[in-house]
Amino acid sequence: MTSHPYERYVAVGDSQTEGLGDGDERRGYRGWADRLAEILAVGHPDFAYANLAVRGRLAEQVRDEQLAPARALKPDLVTVVAGVGDVVRPGYDAARTARAVEEMFAELAGTGARVVTVTFPDIARIAPLARRAQPRVVDLNARIRAAADRHGVLVLDLFPQRITADPRLWSRDRTHASPVGHARIAAGVADALGLAGFEDWARPLPPLAPVSALGGAAQEVRWLAGAVGPWVRRRVGRVRPGAVAGGAHRAKRPGLVAVTLPEPERA
Repeated sequence: MTSHPYERYVAVGDSQTEGLGDGDERRGYRGWADRLAEILAVGHPDFAYANLAVRGRLAEQVRDEQLAPARALKPDLVTVVAGVGDVVRPGYDAARTARAVEEMFAELAGTGARVVTVTFPDIARIAPLARRAQPRVVDLNARIRAAADRHGVLVLDLFPQRITADPRLWSRDRTHASPVGHARIAAGVADALGLAGFEDWARPLPPLAPVSALGGAAQEVRWLAGAVGPWVRRRVGRVRPGAVAGGAHRAKRPGLVAVTLPEPERA
């Protein structure tokens, strides 16, 4: 049993919090927020969890669509993670994105709930060909940390953690965490909350076999062709008046309900 004071956990955000990369459209997505809820539910039969996150949502959309429903659920624990989708968009406005995140921090922390956020990892170490976006990530992380400090929000800072550069923590698109990555983020948030037994969440994985320079270049080309190209085509096709990022997707867990613990994994 994990000792903690929380009874009502609500997660708000975009595709990472929804859980993409950890499951599929047929079976559904699990993700770090679900995994965190499972940690918190052990030994707490009255613990309840809602996940309002929707893939593709920008920070202002997360605020406009999820903040009021989150407050209405009267949580005592909330995770707010938004903005990475904004960073890679044309016309990105750092101040607007950070302001939307801070408004969520302020309103939710003002209810007395414990609020937790997560910074974004070093994209240049995950996908070297995307290093041009790194200054935006660094700047947004700094804005998020400053806003969190102003409102007493706990921060799990992923950017400096070397484990986040391990490709095994990321799905093929290098945007969404893999099941291993989602599990590590969940453990990191548990550690930030002061739960015992999660202090080693950032420990290295066993070494990978070395990759030649040619092999590394080939991996980057395959990533560009298989992930970035389709992503750009989807975004270009979606640029029209009234378009909503995320399409018709809805929150997978809009109400607070008990957490069903997964079956133990077989060796």
